[in-house]
Amino acid sequence: MKYDFTTIPDRSHTDSVKWDVKPGELPMWIADMDFKTAPEIIAAMKDKVNLGAFGYEWPKDDYFNAVADWYEQEHGHRPKTDWMIFTTGVVPAISSIVRRIAHIGDNVLVQEPFYNVFYNSIENNGRHVLSNDLQFDGSSYQIDWKDLEKKLALPLTTLMIFCNPHNPIGKVWTRDEVQRVADLCHKHHVTLLSDEIHGDLVREGDSYTPAFSVAGAARQSIISLVSPSKTFNVAALHAATAIVPNKNLRDMVNRGINSDEVSEPNLLAIPATIAAYGKGHEWLAQLKEQLRKNFVFVDDFIKKNIPDVKVIHGRATYLIWLDVAKITDDSTALANYIRKETGLIVSAGSVYRGNGHDFLRLNLACPMKMVQDGMHRLEKGIASFNK
Repeated sequence: MKYDFTTIPDRSHTDSVKWDVKPGELPMWIADMDFKTAPEIIAAMKDKVNLGAFGYEWPKDDYFNAVADWYEQEHGHRPKTDWMIFTTGVVPAISSIVRRIAHIGDNVLVQEPFYNVFYNSIENNGRHVLSNDLQFDGSSYQIDWKDLEKKLALPLTTLMIFCNPHNPIGKVWTRDEVQRVADLCHKHHVTLLSDEIHGDLVREGDSYTPAFSVAGAARQSIISLVSPSKTFNVAALHAATAIVPNKNLRDMVNRGINSDEVSEPNLLAIPATIAAYGKGHEWLAQLKEQLRKNFVFVDDFIKKNIPDVKVIHGRATYLIWLDVAKITDDSTALANYIRKETGLIVSAGSVYRGNGHDFLRLNLACPMKMVQDGMHRLEKGIASFNK
């Protein structure tokens, strides 16, 4: 079946966060897609609504088997269904796990630049952000392993949140890197909480390595969080799964998720997730083909028309990380200027901390005509800013 990746759904008069904009503005910031989700998911939702009765629900074997089947087929690793816990989202689960695993005042280790919303999960709960800054060499990022082990060894470091693949830089960690991070965490009695929400969106090359698949004793210190929300543009579905191999750790996570009331599915969460994971393989393959075309266009356009901007190549996500250090070291000021002058809305890298003040993040999960519009606006805004 040929799926539609050319039509832009009109969300301008809905409750959409992304499209709550002024006339003429073009939002390319928040991480949701301007594609309709897979029709198989929509059909499952319609069937559920047509039932006309919406009482309490709880996921059963068909839900957890759908998750396991998906990870086996797409990523080559099958988690056991008894490792799994349903939750209403990756971010709610992270906040709950921070409260359950780390004590007030403890260090929660991250790797800046780092997805900004996770800082709220740490700091709003009275825990301390400690960063093992990723090392940027002008074209790519690497882990500072010596610094990582030093900070994991600190007595107050009890939890590490690992972006796998990484948001915002789009890096796909190698299997050896994931194993090494897991081994170091286990060695120093630190729980590794792996955010894998972008794991299905590896556009080229080998798949990502789910943290639950690591070998040896390190698996006993792992929590993986997965969801169809980014993959299929169903963020408002509020459905995710925690995968926790160790029973004692799983019981702790389960108690936290239940006591924080982020454990109950809404009326569409179960059938839509089962449809996504059971029938969404071909839709995802075609989505990634469209994303590859979008990224190639943007890379070529920027090289030809905005030479002061440098694309930092990551293999995952539909988010592109742009180095604007030759233009400014204040990406917030640049993003604000571009919006004011052109209507293009992008994310300032400064919100991700680390060296994000030198970067912009753009969302390319949209039809090509929207990508082209965005690039022309970006070119115009930066040219004007430089003057």
